Amino acid sequence: MKKRMILVLSGVAVFIGAIAFVKIRQVQAGIAQNASFQPPPEAVTTVRAKQERWPASVDAIGTVEAVHGVMVAADLPGLVWRIEFDSGKKVRAGDVLVRLDTRQEQAQLASAEAQRSLTNVNFERMKGLREKGITSQAEYDKAAAEHKQAVAQTGETQASIGRKTIRAPFSGVLGIRQVNLGQYLKPGDPIVELQSLDPIYVNFDVPQQQLGDLRVGAEVRVTAQGIEKSAAAGTITAINSVVDEATRNIRVQATLGNPEEKLRPGMFVQAQVVLGASNPIVALPASAINYAPYGNSVFIVGQMKGPDGKPYSGVRQQFVKLGGARGDQVAVLSGVKAGEEVVTSGVFKLRSGAAVVVNNKVQPSNNPAPKPEDS
Repeated sequence: MKKRMILVLSGVAVFIGAIAFVKIRQVQAGIAQNASFQPPPEAVTTVRAKQERWPASVDAIGTVEAVHGVMVAADLPGLVWRIEFDSGKKVRAGDVLVRLDTRQEQAQLASAEAQRSLTNVNFERMKGLREKGITSQAEYDKAAAEHKQAVAQTGETQASIGRKTIRAPFSGVLGIRQVNLGQYLKPGDPIVELQSLDPIYVNFDVPQQQLGDLRVGAEVRVTAQGIEKSAAAGTITAINSVVDEATRNIRVQATLGNPEEKLRPGMFVQAQVVLGASNPIVALPASAINYAPYGNSVFIVGQMKGPDGKPYSGVRQQFVKLGGARGDQVAVLSGVKAGEEVVTSGVFKLRSGAAVVVNNKVQPSNNPAPKPEDS
């Protein structure tokens, strides 16, 4: 019985060992096959890197601001008697915008002028009597004071009437009217915006590290996206004396000509300060850059060897330092050499060592001065 049991167990052990041997050989074969497996190549487009020289510049986001801009408001209370402007029109300094009702002030002025005439007659009479020694000095002084008071009262009333005629403080373009005929205005109530548009300011912030590159008089180029013929050029006219503690940026102000008035206060623009010197860079399409929090990179095409020792066309990931942008292009300051073949599309699906096949029939845009197509 024992011999029979031993024979059965031995047979089972041999069977299990045979199965295990077969499975181990299968696993080893699978591992070897996977080690030599090469994924199918990815289709990409490429471009040959060329060294160029771009003028050194500082790029920033700016805001347009009027050299003179104000909300024209009521100075004294009163009813709107006449409106003498149209919304959106140009006006010159001193042009009448609104006249308030001054009938009460006109009546007060007539009374004040009559009182002034009377005190003037009394003063001249007292002056003659005083010269003859007929009247006292006190009576003469009283007549002189009453005359001055009447003159002052007349001037005050005339000033009130003048302040109820609201004029443009400077030449510019009006905004939208905010008053109506017969409306009662309190002091400070808005009437209309007035902005001087030519020349115009552009304010922008730059990091404190670039402060040494800026100077008053440096050329500034401004562009407003989506607005035709909005490109303008000017110069830096002021650099703020303090750095913002929260952002460590410094405010810079440029003055630009705006004869066609394409730039309006509050508009968002792109500002570029031209520094004059030029730096050697490699210009690549923006689509070639693989942006990542740990560093920006590109993929460079070259000949590689697979696990089986056979050569294939593959890519290696190369980290780069980027500079400014110009149109569809991005400046690469370091990491790419002239003549290297760089992947320009399909970078999101690549990894270092991946096999690729180059198909440049359709290339991504690589224009330093693109012109958007009509939609």
